[in-house]
Amino acid sequence: MNKSYERFQPPKRVLLGPGPSPVDDRVLSAMAAPVLGHLDPLFLQCMDDVQALLRYVFETENRVTVPISATGSAGMEAALVNIIEPGDEVVVCINGVFGERMRDIIERAGGTPIVVEAKWGEAIDPRKIESALKSSKPRALSLVHAETSTGVLQDLSGLGEMAHECGALLIVDAVTSLAGHPVGVDRNGIDICYSGTQKCIGAPPGLSPITFNERALDRIRSRKSKVQSWYLDITMVERYWGDDRTYHHTAPISMNYALREALRLIHEEGLEARWARHELNHRALVAGVEAMGMSMAVAPEQRLWSLNAVSVPEGVDDAKVRGRLLEENIEIGGGLGPLKGRIWRIGLMGSGSTRENVRLVLDALHRALNAEGFECPTGVEAAEAVYEN
Repeated sequence: MNKSYERFQPPKRVLLGPGPSPVDDRVLSAMAAPVLGHLDPLFLQCMDDVQALLRYVFETENRVTVPISATGSAGMEAALVNIIEPGDEVVVCINGVFGERMRDIIERAGGTPIVVEAKWGEAIDPRKIESALKSSKPRALSLVHAETSTGVLQDLSGLGEMAHECGALLIVDAVTSLAGHPVGVDRNGIDICYSGTQKCIGAPPGLSPITFNERALDRIRSRKSKVQSWYLDITMVERYWGDDRTYHHTAPISMNYALREALRLIHEEGLEARWARHELNHRALVAGVEAMGMSMAVAPEQRLWSLNAVSVPEGVDDAKVRGRLLEENIEIGGGLGPLKGRIWRIGLMGSGSTRENVRLVLDALHRALNAEGFECPTGVEAAEAVYEN
């Protein structure tokens, strides 16, 4: 093999797509710290800190609150396969890619999905959820709080009580909302909630924070069969993260350093201040988009602050505009499924949710759209007015 390989040196992109989000230099620096053994007493202290900080961000007192050593999709799988046994009915809400993924996992685990659907770009009607719960014998109700594929935020109010009245657990995907929107695990009666490190938490992808309350753990312990996945069996994972420190797998040490630092920065900022920052930058972006003659793809009351779905103007080539932005080292996302070519997904997450980035992406969009023949004014002034007011 004669080919030689140079060191990989990627450019510094401004990541304003659906994830990963920009990573603060302090988090990147934490990853460069010396690697410890996964049972080293100092690393065990790091693990304790991570769990305490995750409880703060999830807004929970749950004892079992840990990062799964894999991406957010593994968090989804862990949440579902620990609960589902063959033949179990699970009410699953689908209004985008990740609801569909939930259904796929339910079926693979031998469960029967009871589907509640909404049009992509719209939230699920709680009345339909209640009807599905009452017309079945559900093991769980599973739904996406922040649908990354569409920019829709699902209201969680009352869903915990609704599920529990029917003997079901409430499982919530908070991958794109945790640390950017209030999730309120305990307040909303959520039994299992999972997320990812690469969105509003502001760390690189690679871990999936997840939390189980005692109701969920009791359900898992009463299973008639073993959990489908050995690696994701939370009854074993919790013993590694708990007081026993029983060896289960070799945790990704450097990623846990990164998560600890990212969570420390969240704690330093304060959750409410962080939510307010995400909301303010979202409102400024929306004002700028609308001032340019474009529209948002989601109704105001259902919009995510962290992931903004902008309708592509008629006659504009979605991919060409995104390509022009990438030439300026700015990444935004395109649509998926039925929304492919119809929306741009602009992420303002974690350390990427800033006034500077709102100005940057609006200015770049303005230039790209004009270059593609869609003449429009700049949206920067409208965004600035939001900040000034």
